[in-house]
Amino acid sequence: MTTNARRLVYFENWIDPVAEEILSEAPGIELVRLNQDDDEDKVFNVMKTAHGYQMLAKTEMLRKWWPDRAFIEKCPNLLAVSSLGAGYDACDDAACTEHGIMVMNNSGANSDSVAQHAIGMVLALGKNMIRHDRKMRAAPGLDRMAYPGLEATGKTIGIVGLGNIGQRTAKIAKHALNMNVIAFDPHISETDFAERDATSVDLETLFKTSDFISVHCPLTNETWHMIGADQFALMKPSAYFVSTARGFIHDEAALVAALAKDQMNGAGIDVFDEEPPGPGHPLMQFENVLMTPHAAGITDVCNYRMAQWGAEQWIEVLNGRRAPRLVNPICWDTYVERHTRITGHAPEA
Repeated sequence: MTTNARRLVYFENWIDPVAEEILSEAPGIELVRLNQDDDEDKVFNVMKTAHGYQMLAKTEMLRKWWPDRAFIEKCPNLLAVSSLGAGYDACDDAACTEHGIMVMNNSGANSDSVAQHAIGMVLALGKNMIRHDRKMRAAPGLDRMAYPGLEATGKTIGIVGLGNIGQRTAKIAKHALNMNVIAFDPHISETDFAERDATSVDLETLFKTSDFISVHCPLTNETWHMIGADQFALMKPSAYFVSTARGFIHDEAALVAALAKDQMNGAGIDVFDEEPPGPGHPLMQFENVLMTPHAAGITDVCNYRMAQWGAEQWIEVLNGRRAPRLVNPICWDTYVERHTRITGHAPEA
């Protein structure tokens, strides 16, 4: 098939209307909006002519619309798929690579928001704000000396994953709170660690020595249940565990067990195996656990930026240029062949 059409399909809406505003003014791009409750035949009748597919956030996207192998095999002209934010684990990137489909994200758009959320959890937990609030509501007259806080100054924060969000968290911790920052990230160099305000350690050392642990790595086959019972058993009883990354990076059942055995002083969790977590979730039994519904990146600025960056990246891609935030660059040779065949011209590197 050779065509000049550049059709971009999405469900419902972007997280901020600025994306639709930008794309509706971009010449040569046909923006097609579908609803998740549309009939599957209707959806794939549209998708088979689509060049681009913009995903919803994983939490809001029905499983049948995740771009897995079966999905993309019904989309013969699909050239690129984009996640809303940094995470793209709802997409089968291996299948996309095999089929010559670019997978894109908007890494960096939510860095400040998520880093601030993580640091907020560190401070709220360490200062016992959660315990104090809950106990005051339950029993007026609480002894204010009963739960002394853990001041962040001079304490050690261990960061798992020193990418855009992790390094921003490290910067705040070091320069605003005067914390000692250590980090585990096997995918960056020693020079990278120094430039990102952290000292490199292995995962065991991080869990043994940190007063606060904050997780910021993506969910991949490598990181699935990377943190479990063995790691939680290494923690100081006075330490806190925080994750604003993705569910399934830590073993949720192991975290519940560790909290029940007082292997740590508390936890701040923004991500879960099933989202949103329903009433009666096992973590809700603990007064020293702060839970938020995968909301670390949901802010006014972040919502706008993710939509804006996403729209601008689509304009690049649908005008025949390489995605600025391409997460599967190994697809490029196959992508070039498919792009040339489908559109009639080769893309720009």
